[in-house]
Amino acid sequence: MFSSLTNLLGKKNLGIGVEIATDKVNIAQLVKQGSQYKLSKYSSKEIPEGIFQEGKITDAPSLAELIEDMFKEAKINVKKVATAVPMREAIIRIIPIPAELSAEESNDLILNHEAALYLPYPRDEVDLDFIPLGNFLDDDGIEKVRVLLVATRREITDIYRETFKQAGLQLEILEINSFSLIRTIREQLRQFVAQEAAVLVDIEFDNTEIAIIVQGVPQFSRTVPIGIYQLHTALAQAMNLPVTRNIELLQDITIPNTPIDTQGTGATHINPGMASLLRVLGELTEELRRSISFYTNQANEVEIAQILLAGPGSAIGQIDEFFTQKLNLPTVAIDPIAALPVQMEQEVNSIERAGLGTVLGLGLRMSEKYV
Repeated sequence: MFSSLTNLLGKKNLGIGVEIATDKVNIAQLVKQGSQYKLSKYSSKEIPEGIFQEGKITDAPSLAELIEDMFKEAKINVKKVATAVPMREAIIRIIPIPAELSAEESNDLILNHEAALYLPYPRDEVDLDFIPLGNFLDDDGIEKVRVLLVATRREITDIYRETFKQAGLQLEILEINSFSLIRTIREQLRQFVAQEAAVLVDIEFDNTEIAIIVQGVPQFSRTVPIGIYQLHTALAQAMNLPVTRNIELLQDITIPNTPIDTQGTGATHINPGMASLLRVLGELTEELRRSISFYTNQANEVEIAQILLAGPGSAIGQIDEFFTQKLNLPTVAIDPIAALPVQMEQEVNSIERAGLGTVLGLGLRMSEKYV
């Protein structure tokens, strides 16, 4: 990779995965044990309000201090870390280039010419990485190479780099969080054939990241500003409860598995709190429907095979059945601990467990070599 975004698909490093979400910091270290992994180090702590503004880090010194304290409290002496930037901060494209080019010629073409065609910012303001995906014949019978191109604005990567520097840590890996999550669920993704796409729906604290994946590679990505916090807020306000960043109110919520009328026709009676939550969930469903339609209208030969739910929002009871019913697509909620699988001695609640996909993928990145 170039500049901050280094080694997109990974080289072997021993270290720690650190996920910086807008609501908390998660730290994980994985150790391989036979065909499984052991979570040898794990820590999670809420981020105080004010460190993030509109999804961006605005107080790097305070965040660095929090991370440094977490390492001390968990007695973690490793200094090499991997972290990830949100998918909403990235530009992800698959581009074709001529197959006959040498490695040096390909690098120059992609980084200094082709990339500029896909970037909404000046080339000198972004960090880029790319990896070849394989050869194909275009409509004219010319052999070309598909290349996965990833870019983020340098001001974003710089703030992550500075945060870890202030925390006294060595940032070895900086990637996109959806790539970390894909790494965690790679075995589930292998069940799909070349003409099948999986829709990865990562319901995070204040947004949902949608990635449509074919053969392990994101073909389409989009971020929707609806997350578990918005669901929690709708529920709390309707129940006349104070709105806080603590989303435990959703811990025991179960989505009704029968059709619900939230438009006031009286077809089905539900309490005001559930009705409000379902309205927000309905908005998320429509955004997901639009994303799927946009992709399928451009990829006629690919069939949407399944929706995979991840992130803390995927722990809401029967939310998978809700999406199955509304979108008429089979939907499953992913358990990231079982996906690898990982031996985890520490007890965590269902929402926290469901939200471990990204940090486990970062820990995995530092424990394995990927081809």
